[in-house]
Amino acid sequence: MSPLPFQPIAITGLSALFPQARSVDEFWRLILSGRDCMQEIPATHWLVDDYYDADPKAPGKTYSKAGAFLKDVQFDPVAYGLPPNVLPATDIAQLLALLLARQVLDDCSGGQIAKLKLDTTSVILGVASATEMISSMSGLLTQPMWIEGMRSAGIAEPQVQEAVKRITALFPEWNENTFPGCLGNVVAGRVANRFNLGGTNCVTDAACASSLAALHMGIGELQLHSSDRVITGGVDALNTIFMYMCFSKTPAMSPTGHCRPFADNADGTMMGEGGGMLVLRRLADAERDGDQIYAVIRGLGSSSDGRSKSVYAPRPEGQTLSLQRCYALAGYSPETVRLVEAHGTATAAGDLCEATALKEVFAAANPERRQWCALGSVKSQIGHTKGAAGSAGLVKIALALRHQVYPPTANVDAPNPELGFADSPLYLSTIARPWIQATAEPRRGSVSSFGFGGTNFHVAVEEYRGAAKAPRVRAFNAEVWLASAATAAELADLVAAWRKTGEADFERGARSSQQGFDAAAACRAAIVAKSAADLIAKSAKLLERLQSQKPGTQPAIDGVSYALAARPAGAAGIVFYFRGRAARVWAWPRNCRCTLRRRWKFGSSWRASRCWAPSACAMWFIHRRRWMRLRRRARKSICAPQRMRSRRWAR
Repeated sequence: MSPLPFQPIAITGLSALFPQARSVDEFWRLILSGRDCMQEIPATHWLVDDYYDADPKAPGKTYSKAGAFLKDVQFDPVAYGLPPNVLPATDIAQLLALLLARQVLDDCSGGQIAKLKLDTTSVILGVASATEMISSMSGLLTQPMWIEGMRSAGIAEPQVQEAVKRITALFPEWNENTFPGCLGNVVAGRVANRFNLGGTNCVTDAACASSLAALHMGIGELQLHSSDRVITGGVDALNTIFMYMCFSKTPAMSPTGHCRPFADNADGTMMGEGGGMLVLRRLADAERDGDQIYAVIRGLGSSSDGRSKSVYAPRPEGQTLSLQRCYALAGYSPETVRLVEAHGTATAAGDLCEATALKEVFAAANPERRQWCALGSVKSQIGHTKGAAGSAGLVKIALALRHQVYPPTANVDAPNPELGFADSPLYLSTIARPWIQATAEPRRGSVSSFGFGGTNFHVAVEEYRGAAKAPRVRAFNAEVWLASAATAAELADLVAAWRKTGEADFERGARSSQQGFDAAAACRAAIVAKSAADLIAKSAKLLERLQSQKPGTQPAIDGVSYALAARPAGAAGIVFYFRGRAARVWAWPRNCRCTLRRRWKFGSSWRASRCWAPSACAMWFIHRRRWMRLRRRARKSICAPQRMRSRRWAR
């Protein structure tokens, strides 16, 4: 059976809502930082005292009490056409889908959603298993069991009825909104309803591969010209005790509380939650209409494991088949792929099966070469987001291609020797590095996703080199807050207001402060802060200094600079000089207080180990000399190619 010609698919919009990341910008910064988001389970999910036991065999208990969880997000129900009284009967996955859909439509339209042609726009999302609301409402129906248990224990009938009444009050009430609020398919239905979409509206359930199953169906809609635009991805917020029990009794959870894909000390996966969405269009249509494009999907493959020893045990033969079908459809060899975002659950069976399949397919493309393809998994940072896992990997690979960066994988000090990476085409990418392409071919990456029941998906994604590239996402590890005023007292008032602004929206507040900054003002201040808490602490120090109101440029506080005098006429600017050649870049400066835009573009193999400058943005109006003490350093990635290990570049 020969496949039909595949029409390339453009990714024209992205949205992300994952642990410690409420936007695509924040998600990309999180990925580059390599930060592990694991924390103890919050009381909003379930109580540790009720269900935790370190003994994996303890009945009715889970041996894991950690995971990666969403930060609080603001949600205005009226803005999405939901009366406030409907919220208690609406599953959180449906609400998250509305937030993500607005994000992704805003992104693909430049904030002009009303101008989009939505009557041929479909929404197809991955939603695995039951919703959280089903668990809650099902518990309410076990009243007869409560009553029987209390009566058999000899509890008097009045006390039985009083206990039932009090327990019932802990559950949401049944009403006409409960049924739709529980349904998984309404996760997509609410998006179609609110944004008036006229295309296909449904969800797919392929367990942990649900997002890529939705992508598979969405691309089919575009190939058949049934839709002109598809919103796809996945949403998963199910981290109730039910889900923890499922993964604990398999058992698949890490007893040490960290997800370490392909590592020598990997001992299981960790739970995560959130969602990611993408807007897809046929590449020709996107270019014709001048849409922004992050990356291009060139092919995808799917398969089933068929008959095996158990319905949940993965088989390398099935995964191999999905990879082979993907590259056959893409029309290029896996030898040209330089980055694979793996499913990477960090379980013994899962990692071995996936590594075996990847090695077989990639080694067949070039049996002689070794370690030419980077391997990673975002699960090392945000845990296993289950039905949304494929969307997290796909957003990550699209951003990596757009920014030409090999993203890091966290928590991996050494690869598992049993996986045999040293004598294979694969190596683990453990630090963020510029993605330098030595050939004329576009950069290429792939994403894998597999699920219980023996379902396998693999997607081939390519760098877009046309004129309609999507804007780069800001990837700074800090934000610059600027203030200007005519007097020191007015400047102090502006700085004092930063506390409230920074807590509300740290990144947006920083951008607003930059837009309102006047370089010609008599009094000026700049703070480089890594977080809202850091901003508040540095603002307090600055306010203490401003009370003295000494004229002139003042001695800098760490991360803070200010001046209480007009900028001198004809003052010289500051020049940053970076040694090295672009071809020699293997790792850009890290932990540098100067947050330099597009730092990997400066062509430097030097790292700032000490930096007196508060920030690149603040430097130009302070006009004081700053010195950097630099030391040469280029860190290699685990199992990186031999050229990365040469004495010339590492020591």
